[in-house]
Amino acid sequence: MANIRLVLEFDGSNYAGWQRQPNGLAVQQVVEEGLGRLLGASVTLISSGRTDAGVHARGMVANFHTERILPLAAYREGLNGLLPPDIAVQEATLVADDFHARFDARGKWYRYCLCLNPVRSPLNARYSWQLRANLDVAAMTAAAADLVGVHDFQAFRTSGCAARTTTREIFSIDLLAAEKLLYIDVRGSGFLRNMVRVMSGTLVEIGLGKRPVNDVKRLLLQDQGQAGRTAPPQGLCLMEVWY
Repeated sequence: MANIRLVLEFDGSNYAGWQRQPNGLAVQQVVEEGLGRLLGASVTLISSGRTDAGVHARGMVANFHTERILPLAAYREGLNGLLPPDIAVQEATLVADDFHARFDARGKWYRYCLCLNPVRSPLNARYSWQLRANLDVAAMTAAAADLVGVHDFQAFRTSGCAARTTTREIFSIDLLAAEKLLYIDVRGSGFLRNMVRVMSGTLVEIGLGKRPVNDVKRLLLQDQGQAGRTAPPQGLCLMEVWY
């Protein structure tokens, strides 16, 4: 019996998220079906987490156990030959029998991409949230600093979140400008449902002057009021998972 770890990259535009579900095609389903054809047996993937419909990934980690031992290249090149163009295995490695993609994860890096352009940008539309107004990046940076650390992020999750605790640790938040794009890089121990998207939406509202810079502190203290809008899914990408 072998335990194989995969690092997957995918464009989530055409999928109902990572996790298998009855009402839409999920990335997990497509990869499991490809593995089933490759190995001649059904396979269940254990993933490092979930992504919502329309969210992308460069570093989704998943593992599976198999009795059929193949060269590692087969789990990558062979599986990639069975996957659609918008999903690909970047790495395939043999790991310890007790490795668990979810429970062994130590942290994750998410990137939210904003396109700051007064004119519609077709090439960026698939992977960013386009804003046609100027943002106060200095105000956003100051507010983002208040999110770093161990906090109760109850205000920064959406309905349906089944997490037993809403306390999480954010290691860092960096805002990086690249021509007409602004990246919000969030690194943390773990995340609630839509947490990064709600954080990004709140920072955008601060950058637009719709909220004061100190509003993040108020939300973390569970004062009355709601966080900002949930930023659109296409701007979010899971970049890396650490072990």
